[in-house]
Amino acid sequence: MQNKLMETFKKLYGGEGEIHSYFSPGRVNLIGEHTDYNGGHVFPCALTLGTYGIARKREDRKLRFYSMNFEKLGIVETSLDDLVPSDKAGWTNYPKGVIWAFQKKGFEISQGMDVLIYGTIPNGSGLSSSASLEVLIGVMLKDLFGIEISMPEIALIGQYSENNYNGCNCGIMDQFAVAMGKKDCAIFLDTNTLKYEYASVKLPDAKIVITNSKVKHSLVDSAYNDRRNESEKALKDLQKVADIDTLGDLTEEEFESHKDAISDEICRKRAKHAVYENQRTIRAVKALKENNITEFGKLMNASHVSLRDDYEVSCEEIDILVDLAWEIDGVIGSRITGGGFGGCTVSIVKNDAVDMFIEKVGQGYKEKTGHEAEFYVVEIGDGAGVVE
Repeated sequence: MQNKLMETFKKLYGGEGEIHSYFSPGRVNLIGEHTDYNGGHVFPCALTLGTYGIARKREDRKLRFYSMNFEKLGIVETSLDDLVPSDKAGWTNYPKGVIWAFQKKGFEISQGMDVLIYGTIPNGSGLSSSASLEVLIGVMLKDLFGIEISMPEIALIGQYSENNYNGCNCGIMDQFAVAMGKKDCAIFLDTNTLKYEYASVKLPDAKIVITNSKVKHSLVDSAYNDRRNESEKALKDLQKVADIDTLGDLTEEEFESHKDAISDEICRKRAKHAVYENQRTIRAVKALKENNITEFGKLMNASHVSLRDDYEVSCEEIDILVDLAWEIDGVIGSRITGGGFGGCTVSIVKNDAVDMFIEKVGQGYKEKTGHEAEFYVVEIGDGAGVVE
C-alpha cells in the first residue's frame, strides 16, 4: 500500500525532496457512547482500517491536497493565507482546520505542503474517518515542522478544529482513540480528566464484527449538536440541586433522586442515558478484566436500548441490524457505535458463529430494508504515527 501511494504521490507532485509516509487508524467504540462530552468514560479501540498519508514540505505557502478516494476532484489547491472553511473546499476543510488550529495554538507553520491521502474507512460509517484524517494531519505537522507536541495534545487540537472550524461539537473520544490506540487493547478513558488506562481485548473465542448499515450520516448536519445542547440544559438544572461539574459525576441512584429537577422531559431522558451509560462503561471494563465477556455483552445490549430509547440517536436500519444480531446464537453483544443516525453496529461474536452471523444478518437486512450491509471482522491496531 505504501509503495503504491508513494508512486502516485511522485506522479502527481514529482519525486524530489524529503517525502514522508504516515498512517492514522479509524476507531470503534465498544461501549460508552455520547458520554465523552458529558464528563463520562468511554472504551474505544483503534482499528487497522484507517487513513494513509504521504506528504512533503514546500518552500512557498501553497497547500495542495489529493485524495485517492475522490480522484475526480483532482488536486485541490489552497494556501496558508486561505484557511477559511467553505462548502467548496469539501473534504479539505478537515486538514485545513487542523493547520488553522495549530496556528491558533501558537505553533508556527509558515510553509505549505503537498499531501496525498487514501482512506480505507467507509465515509459516514461512524468509524471516525474525520478524526482519523485530523490526527493524521497533526502527526504530519509534528513530523515535517519538528513541532514539540504530545499525542494527547494532537488529539485535543483535532477536537478543537472539528468544534471551531468544521462546526461539529464533538467530544474528545474519537481523536484520542485514533492518537493513542494500542494493538489488542481498548482505552478506558475518563473524558473529564483525560486519565486513561489500556485494557487488553484479546478474545480467544470471539471476534469483533462491525456491520455497516450503508446509511450515511453527517454529524454536522444531524441532531448531534442538539443532543449536546439538551444534555447541557439537563446539567444546568441538576446543578441547582447537586454539587456536580458534569453528568458523569452522578451515580444512577443520585440521578434518580435528583432527576425531577430537570424541567424538560426530553432533557431528562438525555441525562438519564449519559449517567447510566457512564456507569455501564465502568462496569463493562471491570467485567472484561475479570474475563466475564457474557456480562460485557449484556451491557453492550443495554447500551443500545438506551441509545435507541433515551438518547434517540439510532434509526430504523440500525435497530434492524441489532435485532437480527440478538436473535443469533453466538452473539455475545451488539449495539450501535459512533455518533448515531446511521453508520455501524459493533458486535462481539463467537468464532464459530461469525459466518452464520454475516449470512443471516446480511440476508435479513436486505429483505427488510433493500440495502446491502457490509461486514468487517476487525483487528485492534496501534494509534497514528510516522510509517518508517
